[in-house]
Amino acid sequence: MNRILALAYGLLSYLVFLASFLYAIGFVGNLLVPKSIDSGVSGPPAIAFAVPHSVMARQWFKRWWTQIIPLAVERSTYVLVSSLLLGLLFWRWRPLPPVIWHLTNPVGRWFIHAVFWAGWAIVLVSTFLIDHFDLFGLRQVYLFASRRPYNPVGFRVPGFYRYVRHPIMLGFLLAFWAAPTMTAGHLLFAGATTAYILIALQLEERDLVSFHGEQYWAYRKQAGMLLPLSKPRR
Repeated sequence: MNRILALAYGLLSYLVFLASFLYAIGFVGNLLVPKSIDSGVSGPPAIAFAVPHSVMARQWFKRWWTQIIPLAVERSTYVLVSSLLLGLLFWRWRPLPPVIWHLTNPVGRWFIHAVFWAGWAIVLVSTFLIDHFDLFGLRQVYLFASRRPYNPVGFRVPGFYRYVRHPIMLGFLLAFWAAPTMTAGHLLFAGATTAYILIALQLEERDLVSFHGEQYWAYRKQAGMLLPLSKPRR
């Protein structure tokens, strides 16, 4: 029964993530959602996502956390908490309506929209390149439910990862900044998330070096952190 519950919990966490991811696209792009980045009652925006999300990703927290919860559902719990915090951010967000820039040229607007969708596509494709189901905890709970041992996904650099070490974060940055009409609230959101990503990646890089050692040091010389280098890793 515990194995079935773990699998159900992992599936539920994944569905909550999927809902928050789809809502995030609509939120940032002002598309088909009841409350977006530029809609609602204006006021001081609330950003409550960054600190818990970053802390829960650290190795020292995982070592402590898995003394309390089963290792098989650790990733699913991280995914669930992160998704709920993202939902809280959407709910508590207050727009700042003053317009910083507004692009009127139809070709220019089309290009910016293309960059917006390309950013989200890069995010999604990049998760599948490194094992989407492991990243979001489904592989862990499936193996646990089927009584099979879990082995971490090995170090590899497929597709985008040959050129950029963190294409998921690059995709987010493209999506957040690609706005033909940039309000003060959207600018605050894009700026705050960019600062968070740059800080969080420093911590992530330290963990990756500690985990993969010389292999990751060599990779850092071949691929840029967020911008592609001229010499892809072979």
